[in-house]
Amino acid sequence: MTVGHANGRSQIKSEIGKDQKCMPLEDKWLLVPAFLKVRGLVKQHLVSFDHFVNQEIRNIMLSNQKITSDANPNFYLKYLDIRVGKPSSEEGLNMTHDKITPQECRLRDMTYSAPISVDIEYTRGNQRVFKKDLVIGRMPIMLRSSKCILRDLAEEELARVQECPYDPGGYFVVKGSEKVILIQEQLSKNRIMVGRNSSKELQCEVLSSTSERKSKTYVTVKKGKYSVRHNQLTDDIPVSIIFKAMGVESDYDIVSTIGHEEKYVSAFAQTLEECISNGVYTRQQALTYVTSKVKARKFTPFGSLPGTSVTIQAPPKEHEAIDFLSNSMITHIACPDGNFKMKAVYLGLMTRRLIQTELGENELDDRDFYGNKRLELAGSLLALLFEDVFKRFNSELKRIADNALMKTMAAPLDIVKHMRQDMITNTIVNAMSTGNWIIKRFRMERLGVTQVLSRLSYISAIGMMTRINSTFEKTRKVSGPRSLQPSQWGMLCPSDTPEGEACGLVKNLALISHITTDSDEKPVLRLLLNSGVEDLHNVHFSHVNQPENTLIFLNGVLIGTAVDPEKVVKAVRDVRRSGLLSEFVSVSRSLTNRSVFISSDGGRLCRPYIIVQDGQPMLTQEHIQELKEGKRIFEDFVDDGIVEYLDVNEMNDALIAVYEKEIVPETTHLEIEPFTLLGVCAGLIPYPHHNQSPRNTYQCAMGKQAMGTIAYNQQKRIDSIMYLLCYPQRPLVKSKTIELTNFEKLPAGANGIIAVMSYSGYDIEDALVLNKASLDRGYGRCLVYKHVKGTAKKYPNQTFDRLLGPALDPNTNKPIFKHKNLDREGIVFAGARILPKQTIINKHMPVVSGGDGGPGASSSNTIGIAGRQVDYKDVSITYKTPTPSYAERVLLTYNEEEAHLFKVLLRQTRRPELGDKFSSRHGQKGVCGLIAQQEDMPFNDLGMVPDMIMNPHGYPSRMTVGKLMELLSGKAGVMNGTYHYGTAFGGDQVKDVCEELASRGYNYMGKDMLTSGITGQPLSAYIYFGPIYYQKLKHMVLDKMHARARGPRITACPTSMAHFLFLAEHSFLASRHPPQLCSLHLFLPAKLLLAPEIQEYAHWAREYRDQ
Repeated sequence: MTVGHANGRSQIKSEIGKDQKCMPLEDKWLLVPAFLKVRGLVKQHLVSFDHFVNQEIRNIMLSNQKITSDANPNFYLKYLDIRVGKPSSEEGLNMTHDKITPQECRLRDMTYSAPISVDIEYTRGNQRVFKKDLVIGRMPIMLRSSKCILRDLAEEELARVQECPYDPGGYFVVKGSEKVILIQEQLSKNRIMVGRNSSKELQCEVLSSTSERKSKTYVTVKKGKYSVRHNQLTDDIPVSIIFKAMGVESDYDIVSTIGHEEKYVSAFAQTLEECISNGVYTRQQALTYVTSKVKARKFTPFGSLPGTSVTIQAPPKEHEAIDFLSNSMITHIACPDGNFKMKAVYLGLMTRRLIQTELGENELDDRDFYGNKRLELAGSLLALLFEDVFKRFNSELKRIADNALMKTMAAPLDIVKHMRQDMITNTIVNAMSTGNWIIKRFRMERLGVTQVLSRLSYISAIGMMTRINSTFEKTRKVSGPRSLQPSQWGMLCPSDTPEGEACGLVKNLALISHITTDSDEKPVLRLLLNSGVEDLHNVHFSHVNQPENTLIFLNGVLIGTAVDPEKVVKAVRDVRRSGLLSEFVSVSRSLTNRSVFISSDGGRLCRPYIIVQDGQPMLTQEHIQELKEGKRIFEDFVDDGIVEYLDVNEMNDALIAVYEKEIVPETTHLEIEPFTLLGVCAGLIPYPHHNQSPRNTYQCAMGKQAMGTIAYNQQKRIDSIMYLLCYPQRPLVKSKTIELTNFEKLPAGANGIIAVMSYSGYDIEDALVLNKASLDRGYGRCLVYKHVKGTAKKYPNQTFDRLLGPALDPNTNKPIFKHKNLDREGIVFAGARILPKQTIINKHMPVVSGGDGGPGASSSNTIGIAGRQVDYKDVSITYKTPTPSYAERVLLTYNEEEAHLFKVLLRQTRRPELGDKFSSRHGQKGVCGLIAQQEDMPFNDLGMVPDMIMNPHGYPSRMTVGKLMELLSGKAGVMNGTYHYGTAFGGDQVKDVCEELASRGYNYMGKDMLTSGITGQPLSAYIYFGPIYYQKLKHMVLDKMHARARGPRITACPTSMAHFLFLAEHSFLASRHPPQLCSLHLFLPAKLLLAPEIQEYAHWAREYRDQ
């Protein structure tokens, strides 16, 4: 890969570069934390949302600025300004509270949102009225965005509002739950793509997209004839007829758009003859032909009532053909004043590309190449949704105005009174809470756009923010979109992808990749026209395809041609590096297509590189020193032309050195740090470059399931489920990514001393033997929090839910067992130990019946309301889990609907037991197979006993050499009181670590002599012995007990534990029947149990239980 501006260097400089080797730059990795302060990871969500609320929402308003009425031409409503305010809460009827925090919204099940205000000018009768700050709806606010109250708060201030300083933000709080809008992967718009359709026929397609409409236009080839296909046409139309309809009437001009070379003329000749066979010679005849192929439109006549299905199918007229050509076909190419010249040139290019591919001059376009992809962030997805609902909001106002102005009214129409806030608010909130994005204009229906933010661990939350969702169907077994593309280098993490059907479709961002937002293309256009680009409006069609001319595209639109493309490329790069253009404008050159592509659109993946000129990086040791001293920030390096962003297309034009020693005279860029190729989850693995590839992938999945700390405010949260480790530890062997992502401050795991040896038969198939004494001291102990919530509402018929205190036993005058833990309000008190079947919230709900109180209405539970009797039904929330819990906290508040809300946080403390799942950071997972007494376990010369014993058969086939290296580094670190680094493609060398161990009097290879705890004899082999960081995963045996509910058994096959538990339930038959029958219950297959005599016993058992 060589680049245009690298070719014109003088011979002397090249010779100097060959002799002079580039010296390694120390600490250049410090650019990574500087980058992460301003960009990357979650920042792109924030930048995208800010771009939407500050700019895009105003553009949407301007493109739908005026509402007029068909009934009265004097009526209008005009939007003057639109803005999103600061977060506030709506409580009751039009009462707003300005100060609301995200934590309050989480606890009170509210939406963290801000009002959308507009300034309008409209007519009321014959008056012109101005109104300011009219609220038209509410917009959910992304945490840490420019509109959020947490933006730029110091740590002490964040603590005051109960927020964690390391919480990434980038998500929304909707109805109390945290929602993330996942990054969506799409094919790029407005680009010519040549490929094959489902029938394996060649076709050239363009997916056009403008703010008004989207459309797909195809140029297909069948038996040597080229046609245009579009979903608004009933049939394919020959390309030559479309040209004539666009005003390119002469055959010479049509051929000029495709090329005068013999091969193109002969390939296109058959298509030209189709004009003759269809009798089309003039533009008028072509328009008539196109009109006959345009689909008839359905429309609702004016004045018909809404909701009535009166649709008229009118035959197409000639102006509809012109409308199709200008507004539906290749819509991103504008036709000012009916001038179709640029569109004709573009259609000619599409046809030429198709012919070239057919002749074998060009390859098919790779749809999976990452330069052909665009990523949609929260901002652009919300913009789509808001634009759709804003158009509907306006059309509803127009309908109301039309209906009102057609009638004679006593008072003039005041349209402001008909503005409904709930339409915009509910549409956005419902889309976010369900995840279904339904855009009616584009017939777009996407499911699963938002997901609940995973709070299993701190890393699972950050991992979710960087996740990329593909729109490709997961059920299709196609390898292309799933495989790791070379174009994803440095942009996406090669390890972090799930197993199974989503493999390769769900991806994650690399550490320092960035997603661009739309930037203004006017300055780029001015620069191009000043750099020798010739505007196509002034030249003939044949000019485009002359071999000396190169085509210049800006965001997929053909701008003009240039004789000296290198000059254009260099001009764009130089101006960008000087800081006069947006740093995210990219320029790339395609020699096969004789084109230069310049992009400034949003959704492109890019990452920063150090610029290299004349064999020397622009970054010097002085710059790094200034960065250390705080005199420079990352943006200064970009502004000074030392670092620049390259997207995937421009990377293809560059020669990038990974290390300084690889720099040659042709090198254009230098990698900042190789470990940034990996994402957040893979970056936590020590020495990942020494592991077999799938093991790193397994760890990426398991690292998100590891228990640990969630955030600093975890004790203030009341989540539906929360797993916390009692004693989390920092890993002894860390990586630079661990420091950059603050994993050390919010860890998920603990360091355990491991002996790699076979011990008893309980460690086969990766099972671990745990030391009971370690568990007694708290190793692997965890807290499981669950919450129970209930509401007490007031109903329209003046009845309401009520909470009752505990029912008393008439004999002892003490609360009955079920209500033992209730206080006088009918809610469990904090600190209570709750047993199965005990009541947590004693709620009773009204059931209104007839005047006599209804059947079974007792006097204690019945209240009279206006001649009716209200029965109260017991709808208490009871505790159903088999193991007891403690009530940690009780919250009494009210939600947005003004209903009383009660939340009880329940806590269980669990210690590791047989079957609980553990995993190291190398994809080596295993369950606990045996908990051994400390005195039975082996010990070394110092009397040290391992915390766990691991079977050595886990190493040879898995090839996780990184785990062996982690043990050595950890052991040496413990001896010296230091942390060791296992950063990818670097880290501490094994040789140095082994020498450290030897200098401390330990075995060079990390092996120790152990003595058996059972026999007291030394073991016959040296044992690999030392610390490894282990994660306790959320999969615990206590949560895996599944039982089938009672009732008819459809199949005889039990599901998981269901069969066993069904039989165990009846095992109290032993009290009356011989033990042989009970054992029969547990071991006979399900089908045998249907024998009549056993069914009889089961029937008796059920009766006995019910009594």
